[in-house]
Amino acid sequence: MSTLVEDRDMGSSRDCPVVEGKHQIQHVRPRTADVGGIPVNRVLPSRQRRLVGAWCFLDHAGPSVFKGDSRGLRVGPHPHIGLQTFTWMIEGEILHRDSQGNQQVIRPGQVNLMTAGRGISHTEESVPGETQLHAAQLWIALPEADRRTDPRFDHYPELPSWEEQGVAFTLLTGEFDGRRAPTLAFSPLVGLDLVSREASTLKLSLREDFEYGVLPLEGELDIEGETFPTNELAYLGRGREAVTLSLPAGGRVILVGGEPLDEEILIWWNFVGHSKAEIAEAQQDWEAGSERFGSIPDYDGAPLTPPPLPWKL
Repeated sequence: MSTLVEDRDMGSSRDCPVVEGKHQIQHVRPRTADVGGIPVNRVLPSRQRRLVGAWCFLDHAGPSVFKGDSRGLRVGPHPHIGLQTFTWMIEGEILHRDSQGNQQVIRPGQVNLMTAGRGISHTEESVPGETQLHAAQLWIALPEADRRTDPRFDHYPELPSWEEQGVAFTLLTGEFDGRRAPTLAFSPLVGLDLVSREASTLKLSLREDFEYGVLPLEGELDIEGETFPTNELAYLGRGREAVTLSLPAGGRVILVGGEPLDEEILIWWNFVGHSKAEIAEAQQDWEAGSERFGSIPDYDGAPLTPPPLPWKL
C-alpha cells in the first residue's frame, strides 16, 4: 500500500439501491498488485468500495506455482498499527515471524490473526521447498477505542466446518447458522469460506444490520441471475435477510460482512489510523528504528521502506 485512502474519498454508501423490489449489487473490480514477489488481485480498498464492515483490505494471492529458483513469497520486516492482519490459507505454507517473538507456519485450512494495536512488525515468507501459494489476506480496521490495544498474535488451526447443499462451509470469524468461530474480533464481523463439490445453488441467511461482500476465488459466481467472474467482488450492502448464490463444480467464494464501522478510517502504506497525525507518527517511528515496532532478528533481509508521506507535516 502506498496510497492515502480516506473514507470520504470512496464509495461509502452502506445501502445498494432497490429497484422494482430487488436489491441491486455493486460490482467491485480488482486491480493487480505485487506483494513479496507474488502477483495479487486487490479488491479492497478501491474507489468503488471503501469498507465492508470493519474489513478494510482484501488481497487474493494466487493460485501461484513457483518455478526455477523462486523462493516464493518473501515479505521483509514491515510495521502495522490500528488493524488486524487476517490470513486464510488455501494452498501452500507460509512462515510468520513478528517483533513479539512469535513464529508460526500457517497451513491450508488455518487462519493467522495478528493484532497490531499500537504497533508491531512482522515478516511473511514461503517455507523452504514450498512450490505453491493460494491465500486470502485481509485487514480488519480496529475501532478507535481499541486502536492502541496491546499487540498480539493468534493462530487458529481448527475452525467450525460443515457441509450442506453440496457445499463445504468454513466459518473463519464471527457467527453464522448457530455456529461461532473462536477468532478474536473487536467489532461485529463474519467471514465464511464456501467450496462447491458440484454445481450448487444455496440460500444464505443474512443479518439486515450487516453489510456484506462476496468474492469468487475460484470459478464464476452467480448471484440471483447476476454474474461475477473470479476476483470481482459483489457488494451486497445492508438490509438483506438472505442471498442466493450459484457456484459451479469446484467453485470457491469468501463472504465477508459486518456491522458498518461509522468512523473515519485512513490507510497509508501498512498503517490504518484515525488521523493523519497518527499515521505520520507511526511512519516517523518506523523510519527512526523506534522500539515501538521492535525487530525480527531471525529474518535475513532488509526492512521495507515506506514511500514519503503524501501531505505536509
